[in-house]
Amino acid sequence: MVESDTIAAIATPPGRGGIGVVRVSGADLLRISQGILGKLPEARHATLATFRARDGAAIDRGIALYFRKPHSYTGEDVLELQGHGGPAVMQLMLERCLQLGARLAEPGEFTRRAFLNGKLDLAQAESVSDLIEASTAEAARGAMRSLEGELSLRVNEMSQALVDLRMLVEATLDFPEDEVDSLTAGNAAGRLQVVREQLEKVLDTARQGGLLREGIQVVLVGRPNVGKSSLLNRLAGEEVAIVTDVPGTTRDAIRQAIQIGGVPLHVVDTAGLRDAADQVERIGIERTRAAIDKGDLALVMVDRSEGETEGDRAILANLRPEMPRIKVHNKIDLSGEEPRVVTAAGGTEVWVSAKSGAGLELLRAALLAAVGWHTPGEGVFMARARHVASLSEAAGHLEKAANETQQLELFAEELRLAQQALGSITGEFTADDLLGEIFSRFCIGK
Repeated sequence: MVESDTIAAIATPPGRGGIGVVRVSGADLLRISQGILGKLPEARHATLATFRARDGAAIDRGIALYFRKPHSYTGEDVLELQGHGGPAVMQLMLERCLQLGARLAEPGEFTRRAFLNGKLDLAQAESVSDLIEASTAEAARGAMRSLEGELSLRVNEMSQALVDLRMLVEATLDFPEDEVDSLTAGNAAGRLQVVREQLEKVLDTARQGGLLREGIQVVLVGRPNVGKSSLLNRLAGEEVAIVTDVPGTTRDAIRQAIQIGGVPLHVVDTAGLRDAADQVERIGIERTRAAIDKGDLALVMVDRSEGETEGDRAILANLRPEMPRIKVHNKIDLSGEEPRVVTAAGGTEVWVSAKSGAGLELLRAALLAAVGWHTPGEGVFMARARHVASLSEAAGHLEKAANETQQLELFAEELRLAQQALGSITGEFTADDLLGEIFSRFCIGK
């Protein structure tokens, strides 16, 4: 148990609501509770109480909940004061707690204490923030799986397998005359391969979870009047962009958050790319090029009724070579074609009508496939970029270990480094500066 001072914060969002919560955690709850409630409530029982100011005047009347350590969120003594959710009332209650000796909590400090006191590992602690910030139902379910320990369980299973394998290798190093026989009898190569296969599966699932958390930046690009704004409206299910027959109607980037199959997408409708004489349109085109540079995926729209032009080919040629792209042949309602998808070495092409909606389901499926989404929601856990990076680092060390089975010292070192990379996910091996960066991104009160 990490002994620390007493902290307090408003745990509910800013604004007005039916209920507001002030949370207090630390070693000095008796004095604080007596000062504001007149007593320490019975542990784990809802107690109706009057919350009082320094002069004894009533601030509010509500529910007090006391959780005795270690059976609390932080692992410390915790007091929660649930009153009416007005900003002034909440501030008065918080100020009273500070008068009685608590200090204002830093962002994420409650969850950080839960981690330091062994109530959560680091991956679970991060999932608390992910659950709060989830923008889709699928993302919320993925964050909950991480909070319940799905990612941690898989990481710990692989870490234990590496511990067992390292014990075999270290024992073999102690008796060098039996090196080959001991490793062969212990099936070191086979056990290593099993861990590598497990890691690849977890890494693949983590990448899916990363899509749920981060979303995908999709940029609509193309010549003026090819239907970019119409397609954005179709994908969003509402009129978020002005649509006219006048080329250059869209002067600035329009951003809209949507979801497909529970995966959040941030779609940017950009100004049509052409040589513009209008200064305002030129500024819009410059911003378009900046949005393209930041995008994860480009939807390059072509007017199928006109056919592919030199301008279309120039737009495709100017995209980053590594940037995934889908060529969208729009206006098939005018060309008389049927919706279809063609995937070849050169990329994916989809035939749609933004006006009628024909082919939109094919486009949605192609969007998810282009960014690597293939796992159904069941079983996907939330993952952060650092989790994916650590898993990738571990996979790299295991690949090197597989090539060093004849050099046992190097083999053992690569196994150690792989285990260390996995341990950084759950916090078994984590630098203090990384902890500060992670928890600083939490909201105050959590």
